Amino acid sequence: MISLIVPPDKQISQIQKMLSEEYGTASNIKSRVNRLSVLDAITSTQQRLKLYSKVPTNGLVIYCGTVVTADNKTKKKTIDFEPFRPINTSLYLCDNKFHTEPLNELLEANDKFGFVVMDGNGALWGTLCGNAREVLHTVSVDLPKKHRRGGQSAARFSRLRTEKRHNYLRKVAELTTQFFISNDRPNVTGLILAGSADFKTELSQSDLFDQRLAPKIMKIVDVPYGGESGFNAAIEMSQDCLANVKFIHEKKVIDEFFEQISKDTGKYTFGVTETLNAMEMGSVETLVVWENLDVTRYTMRNIATGEVIEKILTPEQAKDPKQFHDEETGVQLEVEEEPLLDWLAINYKRFGCKIEFITDKSQEGSQFVKGFGGIGGILRYRVDMDTIQTYLEVDDEWDDLDDFI
Repeated sequence: MISLIVPPDKQISQIQKMLSEEYGTASNIKSRVNRLSVLDAITSTQQRLKLYSKVPTNGLVIYCGTVVTADNKTKKKTIDFEPFRPINTSLYLCDNKFHTEPLNELLEANDKFGFVVMDGNGALWGTLCGNAREVLHTVSVDLPKKHRRGGQSAARFSRLRTEKRHNYLRKVAELTTQFFISNDRPNVTGLILAGSADFKTELSQSDLFDQRLAPKIMKIVDVPYGGESGFNAAIEMSQDCLANVKFIHEKKVIDEFFEQISKDTGKYTFGVTETLNAMEMGSVETLVVWENLDVTRYTMRNIATGEVIEKILTPEQAKDPKQFHDEETGVQLEVEEEPLLDWLAINYKRFGCKIEFITDKSQEGSQFVKGFGGIGGILRYRVDMDTIQTYLEVDDEWDDLDDFI
């Protein structure tokens, strides 16, 4: 099985050349079965690459190999797609499984942070999202040094130097607004100002700096140089505050959930069944889910009657064979399963709510997981469970009436 991940800055020709070299190396594999399997997978990958004239904007991911299906048969499979966010990882592996670990990083972080790196030679604007960094723009500047040349008065030299520094500061402030303000509001989660001189501090304190961005400043860091090297150094030196952003947001979400409980507003629900019922009713405004919730959604179909049943089961409940048989006839049901997390991530918009994934690494997150089952919701209006149950029963009656008509 071949796992191939190509970052956006690579060329298709480079990858084809690398695969040709791998093909030559694989030809020396002693085992005939393994050799033919690897060569076949490489050839299929090369053919799939020919469908692309260049690497897509966010990179390219290809998985190719022979897999074993549920009925114990072998099937050749080739999957290719462009990630939904840029991926900077380069990977080629030939193994007995597909390697999806690098893709996990794309799912972990979706906050975008802005960076302004400035010194006496120029300025750089960039963004960091997950592990993907992007340079938006760079400018160069030629500012007068502190020491004047002969023939210039000290007052005139000082005035010209101050004027040029002011113009440089104004240009940086204007471009910062241009890159990090969209639709009259900041388009980044946080802003890092970096540089080797006092410009960064002057920028943050200047009236020229857009006050809509002032609350977004997370850190001002000293880096020994400017440009892309300074950008990389600023990222390294800001790791502590960048890591805290997710926990701060998580704490805010869970605190809001706990506040509804402490005030006994009735605008909350928790537990798998209760939360899903509230979603069906359309009363959930914010769905809060633990990112490692180990619950599976089963869709079961009775082949004899055509009846479809949906069940949400924990691993312990799924060990009971009775769950997968018809209660009246005992006939085994045709079963399709899907992690509830995946189903929620795909379908939550249908219920008119937003979804927040939380961890159990913070004190609040751990309390939510252990005390409330790892799933709950903040409601739009006060609802009691009896009302929800009545609503669902009436809804089922109307469905039965539609079938009758």
